[in-house]
Amino acid sequence: MQQKVAFLDIDGTVFRSSLLIELVEALILAKLFPESARASYEKSYQAWHNREGTYEAYRDAMVKVFTSNIKGVDYSAFSDVGKEVVEANQKRVYRYTRDLISKLKKQNYHVVAISQSPKTILDEFCEGYGFDQVYGRVYEIGPTDAFTGEVLEEEIISNKANVIKRVLEDEQFMIDNSVAVGDTESDISMLDMVAMPVCFNPNNTLFQHAKRMGWKVVVERKDVIYEL
Repeated sequence: MQQKVAFLDIDGTVFRSSLLIELVEALILAKLFPESARASYEKSYQAWHNREGTYEAYRDAMVKVFTSNIKGVDYSAFSDVGKEVVEANQKRVYRYTRDLISKLKKQNYHVVAISQSPKTILDEFCEGYGFDQVYGRVYEIGPTDAFTGEVLEEEIISNKANVIKRVLEDEQFMIDNSVAVGDTESDISMLDMVAMPVCFNPNNTLFQHAKRMGWKVVVERKDVIYEL
């Protein structure tokens, strides 16, 4: 008998921030990344903080900082910082998606996490929430146990629809009654593939697309969860 499957974005959908953003800040504090790296994202952070720019621009700036500074960083030191970040943020999650994961597990769904954050930190974060599979960016480690700066299987993780296709290659999973939850336009390809897409706290681009498609939109604000 085939098993139902659900796919959840993590950053901004389950976690109430971005694991990558928290990680970059921690790596700078630990002096594994140079202090000068802050200059590469400070303007986009201030623009977002002042509601003059987008969160996506800020996030993309952080991705560039990470990819341009990870080469040569010792894996063991990186892993220690990642564990500290997870320990400090483990319970910083949205109630809606936290409870949805629990509900899906009770309904015997195979629950998959998908994120552009490094898989090392994702595995740590997702362990306590019952995810069956975790897809994140896998950074190559060289013979000296330092990162080479290369991303493995980037063609898969760069498009969440490709992750779904990869999961469904295993014939024990079915697309019928499948669920996906995302929060930005980068999740549209994933949401478009499943039977029950959920747009959670969507940005405007995803919200407008969801209205055209008739997709479910859920917002969590303070202690209120409601559908639009």
